[in-house]
Amino acid sequence: MLKFPVNFLWGSAASAPQTEGHSLGNGKSATTWDKWFELNPEKFHANEGPENTSNVYEEYINDIKRMKEIGLNSYRTSISWARLLPDGKKINQEAVMFYRDYFQTMLDEGIHPIVNLFHFDMPWWLMEKGGWETRESVEAFHFYAKTAFELFGDLVSDWVTFNEPLVHIECGYLYGYHYPAIIDLKKAIQVGFHTLMAHVYAVQAFRDTQNDGRIGIILNVTPTYAKSDKRQDQEAKRKADLLIIKSFLDPCVLGTIPVELSELLLENDLTPDILSDDKKAISRNLVDFIGINYYQPMRVQAPREIRHPAIFPTDFYESYDWPDKRINPYRGWEIYPEAMYDVAIMMKDDYGNIPWYVSENGMGVADEERFMDESGMIIDNYRIEFMKEHLEYLHRGIEEGSNCFGYHTWTFVDCWSWLNGYKNRYGFYRVDLKNNYQRTVKKSGLWFKELSKNNGF
Repeated sequence: MLKFPVNFLWGSAASAPQTEGHSLGNGKSATTWDKWFELNPEKFHANEGPENTSNVYEEYINDIKRMKEIGLNSYRTSISWARLLPDGKKINQEAVMFYRDYFQTMLDEGIHPIVNLFHFDMPWWLMEKGGWETRESVEAFHFYAKTAFELFGDLVSDWVTFNEPLVHIECGYLYGYHYPAIIDLKKAIQVGFHTLMAHVYAVQAFRDTQNDGRIGIILNVTPTYAKSDKRQDQEAKRKADLLIIKSFLDPCVLGTIPVELSELLLENDLTPDILSDDKKAISRNLVDFIGINYYQPMRVQAPREIRHPAIFPTDFYESYDWPDKRINPYRGWEIYPEAMYDVAIMMKDDYGNIPWYVSENGMGVADEERFMDESGMIIDNYRIEFMKEHLEYLHRGIEEGSNCFGYHTWTFVDCWSWLNGYKNRYGFYRVDLKNNYQRTVKKSGLWFKELSKNNGF
């Protein structure tokens, strides 16, 4: 049997906008998702918008009991910025009551809460001012973070500032999957830098509140895999590592922006606007831990054409479709569990063996009802095998000294996934959208209960 460290965290992750529902009720103001669905509902799979999602706002007490039933000892969710501070300044007391009871109920049931501040849900009032493009967003996020630490710091000891900041940068400013859905590499770099500074000043606010807990950030990074050892492919890998991995990991953990990254941006007229104290603030506000979300590897090759200055990431590197890859046939993503070991060693060797955990790992499946048995249970053996394979490589990394303290899946109950709505299901519990969000445990939930009880498999 593979045994994991004592007090290992076994849990799941989710977010406020993907699970809570009541997106325009109970004092919450609109986010970019609420507004985008109002403006362009045709962009959303099956016309499934953010209004109701999985109804956790009403179901959280029962859901926490369900967490305990399948062995979760920890759970990450996020606070909705637009629910807590609907206009960015005034506190919504109903939101305070909701979140305090949510977190207290977790504690009462022995579920360790990890609370995230931002999961792609920009308040609309700030988006109208430019969102992350404007420096005002850094100050606004600092106030929001400080308010959250003061209101919930007695209940929550582990905080994270952002989930996958690369996603709202890339999807919002390069690939069109998130609002404002524009294509502008220079704006994307500026948005990335403001996001980094929002993180940095949130960490500073955390230290200033004299909170006894820990603060970190969740990143979707793995080592990049090059097509070959040829110089051009290795150069593409170097640039991908700088832009995708080191752009956040280095400043958050090491306190510096890589010199090579600054040079790359300067050579391409992409240097963001930086204030005089920013680098000092970066160096002084390091995280206590890192969360790594991992689903599939990033493979790159040399660009076939290079424009200079660069106007799109493909001028630095191109995606490489490895012909020998294994594919999740129900979602289309590559399955490569070996990367879990590579991440573990990267964190150990390159980042001072800082405490870290797998903050998301999981398998999305479309039309999952096809795997339902006569009793109504989803028999998701594919998901169990997926987790086993990834845990085997994670365990190997831990055995070699990597400081990993937990494994969280995406996710606990099926949740809304942005433009994809409920197309792909990930949860330990099926959510029946046609039957008042009724939850039914899947086979993987029962397997996870044994995994947690035995602290291994």
